[in-house]
Amino acid sequence: MASTNGLRNAQFSKRTIPSPATKPRAAPRRLDDEVTPADSASNVGASSAGHRRIVSGSGRGTATTQSILQERRSERRKTTTRDTIQTRTRSPVKPPGYHGGLENDDTPRSSTRQSQRRQSPIEKAPSSKVVPPWQPSASLVSHTTAPLASRISLPPSATLIPESLEPPPLRGMSSDAQESAVLEDLLFAFMGYEGQYIRFVETYDPKEEKSRLAGPSFKILPGLDPSLRDLTTTMLKMATHYVAVESFVEVQSREEFGTINHALCASVRTLLREYLVLIAQMEHQLLTNESLTLHVLHLHVQPTMHALFQLFTLAQEMLKKNKMLEEEEDDSDESQDYDDIIEQLKEGGELGIGSKKIQIGGNVLRLLTERLSYMSGDPAARKLLEDLLRDASKPYVAMLNEWLHHGTIKDPHDEFLIREQKSLNRDNLEIDFTDQYWEKRYTIRDSDVPPQLASVKDKVLLAGKYLNVVRECGGVDVSKEFTDVPTTFEDPRFLKNISDAYAHANSSLLNLIIGRNELTARLKSLKHYFFLDRSDYFSYFLYLSNSELKKPARDVNTEKLQSLLDIVLRQPGSVAAADPYKEDVKIHLNNATLTRFLVDVMNVKGFDDGTDGASLLNHEPSNKDYAEEAAKMTGYDALEFKYSVPFPLSLVISSKTVVRYQILFRYLVSMRHVEGLLINSWEDHNKIITWLNKSGDRRIEIWKRRVWTLRARMLNFVQQLTYYCTSEVIEPNWNTLMEKVRTVDTTRKTVDELMEDHIEFLDNALKECMLMNPKLLKIQDKILNVCTFFAAYTASMSRSLCAADPRLAGTPEAMQYLKTVFPSARHPIPDKFKTYDPTLLPKIIEMLEKYEDNFNRHIRILLDALDYYAATETITMSRLCAQLTASSEKGGEGRE
Repeated sequence: MASTNGLRNAQFSKRTIPSPATKPRAAPRRLDDEVTPADSASNVGASSAGHRRIVSGSGRGTATTQSILQERRSERRKTTTRDTIQTRTRSPVKPPGYHGGLENDDTPRSSTRQSQRRQSPIEKAPSSKVVPPWQPSASLVSHTTAPLASRISLPPSATLIPESLEPPPLRGMSSDAQESAVLEDLLFAFMGYEGQYIRFVETYDPKEEKSRLAGPSFKILPGLDPSLRDLTTTMLKMATHYVAVESFVEVQSREEFGTINHALCASVRTLLREYLVLIAQMEHQLLTNESLTLHVLHLHVQPTMHALFQLFTLAQEMLKKNKMLEEEEDDSDESQDYDDIIEQLKEGGELGIGSKKIQIGGNVLRLLTERLSYMSGDPAARKLLEDLLRDASKPYVAMLNEWLHHGTIKDPHDEFLIREQKSLNRDNLEIDFTDQYWEKRYTIRDSDVPPQLASVKDKVLLAGKYLNVVRECGGVDVSKEFTDVPTTFEDPRFLKNISDAYAHANSSLLNLIIGRNELTARLKSLKHYFFLDRSDYFSYFLYLSNSELKKPARDVNTEKLQSLLDIVLRQPGSVAAADPYKEDVKIHLNNATLTRFLVDVMNVKGFDDGTDGASLLNHEPSNKDYAEEAAKMTGYDALEFKYSVPFPLSLVISSKTVVRYQILFRYLVSMRHVEGLLINSWEDHNKIITWLNKSGDRRIEIWKRRVWTLRARMLNFVQQLTYYCTSEVIEPNWNTLMEKVRTVDTTRKTVDELMEDHIEFLDNALKECMLMNPKLLKIQDKILNVCTFFAAYTASMSRSLCAADPRLAGTPEAMQYLKTVFPSARHPIPDKFKTYDPTLLPKIIEMLEKYEDNFNRHIRILLDALDYYAATETITMSRLCAQLTASSEKGGEGRE
């Protein structure tokens, strides 16, 4: 059957007489300008338009029928020689007065033949009016991104046909003739073309894509019998659906719609080919079977009409979601994926303003699945949708298998449920390790997950992520083809395939991290350096770098500190000398005090809100007051370690976990520093003459005892706090973590669970060390500051005693001590220390009372807070509360 009007008007041949094996159809009279196409439906329709059809309710005599057929055969033989030199329209044109061969039986054949000859337009003289030739043409249109889209130009509209080629009106035809004409036109309409009597409505524009996607509406020229019109109108809906579905296939086959849409369109295109085969079979029936009527045709196409209706409704729903037809009110699923936009900009792409999000990948599969659920009560529709879903899911399952078994994503159109941000790579992990690679390199597109994967999407993500890490470390042969895997969602092995791939990837990555990369040894190394476990090296480092660390933080020479640390770590006999990872430890100075840093983290940023570790490491004070506070920092306040971790251990020991280690390290170092200052004060109290000399003034001796008592209480507080943090918080939690790491194989833990265990250990340590509670943190900070200022005030108190003690003032022993304090001529001994000054004693007594009041008040506040939080949050704080009770007492044993 011809598929375009160009073919119908370009190919011609002589009409042939039907074979006697089949009952011939009667041919109507032709116009002078008619010729018969050889291979078109209109040819057959022309030869059969006047054929007598069996219509319900019509009865005719056998003799009359034989007579009419005899006359028609002779008339047909008479006109065939003229058909070869004339042009004709596609459908038969009936001469005026012709009634489809329904002559009277009493009329002789000769008179009937003569009457027809007199009425035939062939015998008329040609008109003197010159009609321009009707020469429709076809051309090739430009290529599109849809490789199988039709490139033949659209046929001209029937409204452009010259008036001389217009068919005779239907009103002048019999029912049989009308049915023959309509049957032929229906075959063309079923393929999306106009017929002689069935045409597109005026509002339909085939050149407009939106009109083609919505499908054309057809109109029937007036004069058709009402019963035939109803049947024809019903079947024309199938023609509308076919044109819409065919246009949908061409549009959705474009490159930007992705492989899932392409697979769906290929499946629909297969169904449309079967539909065209059906039309060809109907044409054969029209040519050979005289019993084919509109009723019979309607029965034949009923299943096809239903199938095309299902395809049409599916296509319309997808087009509406793609905003290619009328707009939908609900835009909840149409929000732009900002992660994809940012990733596109990072890769050098352009930002498409106002671009629409089309339905691709998982959204297409979700739509098919939902429609399958809705149509579950219709067996034919269910079977059709199951076939479409199976075919459309094949490329998606292929991507899924590639991700599960190779750890790679082959998704050129961003259809897969896993999004890959290619801008994140591990090239700089060894220098600036970060957990963005793990947390943001591969993420789930929650809006694009097919219903079949909704319950296992996390497994799918982790299985591919684990295998991807193993692959990048050389543990996966990507050239190996995976076989015996499911290819569709319907495969009963589908979910088992995901579970098996997840278990294999998890065990492979655990073996890589714990076995080959020795995670346990790495964690022990972190404990040595950050928790000061067996820290003989660190004491030596503080001794060597004391002069540098006492400077303001901005003046500290980091390179000098690093060289001193390298010397200490390589010191023979040190615990660190045998550590194979000592090269990964580097000196770093933070820009904010520990308290300010933690307050900002808790109140503004937080650890788990997506802030990367690098930004926390390079934290800047947030305003001018904080900057002034940072300017007063010493090297002790800013000192911390950086620890470089190679891939893939950086997944477990990520930047966020290292920041937690650094916080605990700075907290322990601050207490270690304050403890050292108080010990230095104790040494001064036991070796300087001003403290060893027994004064004759009882007030001075009492004052000395109060100083010793306060210093002892402060030292006891710091030591108790250090013991609590190390022995009662860090060590028990550390042992729990090590037990989980050792039993990871027997407990069937995943890598993510191992990472969570590591973070849980650090979070518990921070919480129980009172570092994640702003109130407790500030109280501790104030107490430690009081202790620091008091220890620094010891030297001032020693000098003041030289002038406050009448027995000591001006003595050679006092002058000798003052010379050690003021050794150079540039800084001579002040005159106020050379002689007795009775006003100094009340001043130093008053200063001591301020230190006592501050220390006692903050200790009481801390104990009350510990008692409250021990009852409401952390029970371990109750032990610290009991241990610090002695430090809260004002009295003491005096000098120990």
